[in-house]
Amino acid sequence: MKRSTVEIKLRNGLEARPVAMLVQVASKFESRIYLESTGKKVNAKSIMGMMSLGLVSGDQVIVTADGTDEDEAVDAIEKYLYNAE
Repeated sequence: MKRSTVEIKLRNGLEARPVAMLVQVASKFESRIYLESTGKKVNAKSIMGMMSLGLVSGDQVIVTADGTDEDEAVDAIEKYLYNAE
């Protein structure tokens, strides 16, 4: 299992389009991937779950992945949250 704390750098946070794109990134991996914020943990491959977090720019999230490609999965999620626009 790999865990990483990430600060969201997306200008408008995780609105509908960025959430959909994040779910697409997460879905490329076999590992189970979760994002956790303010005590709530959701499946990163679930659009509804991700929307329920209501994340905005500057929020911190814990990214957790467990599986054969967990390192690559966490790295890809981190990269997306830091750089996507």
